[in-house]
Amino acid sequence: ACHTRHQRKKSTPHRLSARDSSILAHLDEREPVSPARLAKHLGVAASTLSEALKRLARLGFIVAPENGSTRRRTSVLLSDLGARAISDTSVLETEKLEAILNGLTRSEMKSVATGMATLGSACRSHAEGAKRRATAE
Repeated sequence: ACHTRHQRKKSTPHRLSARDSSILAHLDEREPVSPARLAKHLGVAASTLSEALKRLARLGFIVAPENGSTRRRTSVLLSDLGARAISDTSVLETEKLEAILNGLTRSEMKSVATGMATLGSACRSHAEGAKRRATAE
């Protein structure tokens, strides 16, 4: 109900590839993340991520919080332009979702929050279990 049509990267003004979008979706405007941690999380080589980050920085989608340099980064942040690009290319219709959430009663909102917390906890437990199983093998 809150899912929009997928757009090809060439049909959007941001021209983001699926990989670019995935990287940007894992970044925050206030909390920096290290490229090494991001590469590990995404399951890509550090060199592959480094090239993608260079491109995204050149395009203005990310910034380095230390001094804004696009050279060697110890951490990266999503820029305002990057946040707009993610919002503009998201398959989630945020305005529609917001309208739906605003129509819920306080009790229903509490149920939604509880359900989301339960889902998040189950996802973390599953990921930790998978990691332990992989380590044991």
